[in-house]
Amino acid sequence: MDYHCFDFRIENKIAHLSLNRPAAMNTMQPLFWRELTAILQTLQREAPARVLVISSTGKHFTAGMSLDVFGQGGISLNDSNASGRANILPALQDMHHAFNLIEQLRMPVIAAIQGGCIGGGVDMVSACDIRLASADAFFCIQEINIGMTADLGTLQRLPKLIPEGIVHEMAYTGRRLPAQRALAAGLVNEVFDSQQAMLEAALKMAAEIAEKPPVAIWGSKQAIHYARDHSTHDALQQMGWLQSGIWQTSNLVEAFQAKQQGRAPVYPDLEPVHSFADAAYTLK
Repeated sequence: MDYHCFDFRIENKIAHLSLNRPAAMNTMQPLFWRELTAILQTLQREAPARVLVISSTGKHFTAGMSLDVFGQGGISLNDSNASGRANILPALQDMHHAFNLIEQLRMPVIAAIQGGCIGGGVDMVSACDIRLASADAFFCIQEINIGMTADLGTLQRLPKLIPEGIVHEMAYTGRRLPAQRALAAGLVNEVFDSQQAMLEAALKMAAEIAEKPPVAIWGSKQAIHYARDHSTHDALQQMGWLQSGIWQTSNLVEAFQAKQQGRAPVYPDLEPVHSFADAAYTLK
């Protein structure tokens, strides 16, 4: 399927989603949200890949939200009365949904970031599991510079990734966080000299992840996210329940046998998720 805002392909169990409107600095306009949601829902439902890499094109990863979102054909926010302001919540939740899908995806998500990652871009990559950056990358909570509070996940996710003091600094000043400082703070895993080197590293990491058993990768992601938001005691209890559901002795046997035989292990993919909404049923 062809997309207007993205290039999307799947090869060797690796899904690669690339923002492809470099002339517009890959801004997030209305079609961006619809296409991103559709792609992520397909990945979640059908599990045709084992890992997702999100990259971009041009000088900047993304300049964030396009003003088109709030213009003609976009979202109309009426702040003149209480009933109009009440509609802001569902409008925001609609956009929250797209980035929540990244966080909830049944596979790891690696973001490869070059140039500016601004405004909504920070919201987006904060929802990813792993972030790699080129040396020219920088992160900016741009919303404060245009007179508003960031509202798509940055202020909720970023304090769990980097020291809170740095989040306060970024959120209050709108200053840029350059790649090397982002590395020191723990926002990115590694910084590369060029965009090409970064992308090659992201795809190499993705290939390594794709060789592992998908159900164990999914279990690891679930456990990490749960532990982030709960006490150690509760997270250990959840781990017991989780392991009870995903334990698969055959994967251990395959790993041992593959090592003994000097070959790559072969693990089953995650099965597609079947929804009641998709079920064929006729009332009688």
